[in-house]
Amino acid sequence: MTILEALLLVGTGMIASFLNVTSGGGSLVSLPVLIFMGLPSPIANASNRLGIIGQNIFAVAGFRSKGIHAFPYSLYIALSAFVGAIIGAKISVDLDDELFNRIIAIIMIAVVLLTVFKPIKTATAAKEKTDTKSTLIGIFTFFFIGIYGGFIQAGVGFLMIAALTSINGFSLVKTNSAKVFVALIYTLSAVAVFIYEDAINWAYGLTLAFGNAIGGWLTSRWSVKVGDKWIKRVLVVTVTGLAISLWFK
Repeated sequence: MTILEALLLVGTGMIASFLNVTSGGGSLVSLPVLIFMGLPSPIANASNRLGIIGQNIFAVAGFRSKGIHAFPYSLYIALSAFVGAIIGAKISVDLDDELFNRIIAIIMIAVVLLTVFKPIKTATAAKEKTDTKSTLIGIFTFFFIGIYGGFIQAGVGFLMIAALTSINGFSLVKTNSAKVFVALIYTLSAVAVFIYEDAINWAYGLTLAFGNAIGGWLTSRWSVKVGDKWIKRVLVVTVTGLAISLWFK
């Protein structure tokens, strides 16, 4: 790996984590870069998860340093997603390159359309729902989100935002704090599968993770400071950009 390639990966990780922590779609930046640098799609998909772990360790710490978390509810849904991610990761390593790319395209178009046409609802803390019924619905929903997240990380943030705001009525700031914790936990199981399958390029993945970690820490603290208003703006811009990109691709 050259110095320029390392700098590209670090910069890519910082940009990707900014998108992932505030909204979603960061892997639509990091995955193409890894593939462009010569990694087969399944290897790029697996290596990208090291960046997700680095990003979310620091993002969780950043949110907690500001007193923002959704514990213990986030733990329940994270464990459900953890189990689902094992299934998703196993599916991804068994697919050939061409089919994998086609599935990515189809899934991402669906995710962007869902995000664009389904308004993100938020609520005040007084209207949050973490009762038994809402918790069970969340656990069930996040099992399938975990399958998707284990299969391909790209766009899973949008699904988690939709679930946490619709099911639990969390604010976007609290939603993002729960989202990064859940992603951290289920990515551990996905990475375990990828390690077993020898599907990770460690040099590229760890370099990307360094950039993700920096971006995760800075963005989590920034998002708490600016609140829902700016997060919504980033979300709208991100979704619009991804939709346009996918349309022309």
